[in-house]
Amino acid sequence: MKRSLAIGIILAIIAVTLILTLTGCIAKQEPVWGITNDGFLRYRTPALDPDPEPLPELLEKTDNYTLYEVVYKSRGADIEGLIRIPGNRSGKQVPGIVLLPGATVTKEGEQGLARYLCDIGYASIAIDQRNLGGINMEGDLRTFLNGEEPAQHKMVYDALSAAEVLRRQPEIDPDRILYLGESNGGRFAIIGCALDERARGVVAISTCGYGIDVLVASARMKDPEVIRFYRSVDPDTYLDEISPRTFVMIHSLNDPVIPYDSAQQTYIKIGEPKSLHVIEAERHGYNASMNPFLEAELARIFS
Repeated sequence: MKRSLAIGIILAIIAVTLILTLTGCIAKQEPVWGITNDGFLRYRTPALDPDPEPLPELLEKTDNYTLYEVVYKSRGADIEGLIRIPGNRSGKQVPGIVLLPGATVTKEGEQGLARYLCDIGYASIAIDQRNLGGINMEGDLRTFLNGEEPAQHKMVYDALSAAEVLRRQPEIDPDRILYLGESNGGRFAIIGCALDERARGVVAISTCGYGIDVLVASARMKDPEVIRFYRSVDPDTYLDEISPRTFVMIHSLNDPVIPYDSAQQTYIKIGEPKSLHVIEAERHGYNASMNPFLEAELARIFS
């Protein structure tokens, strides 16, 4: 009698589970990584590998700032970062900024900008990106066509994970996080912000999209899977997912690496609120003449 009752209960549980699954009441676990038919990169968020918990190591502490080193796991790699937190917080949480350097630039090389941001009241995490921000477009395309996860997609996940590392720091307001990137780092910052719905916005310095849709429209690119890959790594694909959050571009008029006209082409594609600030300089990347624009825009975004 007892055995028959137990079997009946088990069968009832199986039946209820089957009904709930078929009716959609039990959500299926989505894969961590995927690409939609339209070429949108998708990662399950929050993006931070849970084991082990990244613990920042104190490097330096002064009256003005505290500097930590952190190593976190991200898609099979150890990503190293420097977290800089203002010292004059008066016990209050401060906004946090994910800093993504340009190609070949280390986290240490990004500390000039990190120090300035700290001086005006913002914490940051600057990371050593995979391949130091360099990309192998043809290699990533082959990887994608083989059904595997390209390095550029993993680099977006690394940025999303960096935001989660910031959110876990008690000195930082988890609801006031922004992405800021230079050059190639700006491209990953745009995509990261689009995927991170909690982010306040993005500041893109000396960068632009790839304009893949122009190639598609001109029939110069025809293979659907190739198109899907290139769209997935093109910041222009994600611009509509940032609005109505804030999008800021800062560019040198005579940038020798990424022409100002290319930045304009990306800028005109996104909706409000947005702003484009131009400095008359013949250099690529961040420089101190951008500081007034950064200070004003960050104050507005985090107000």
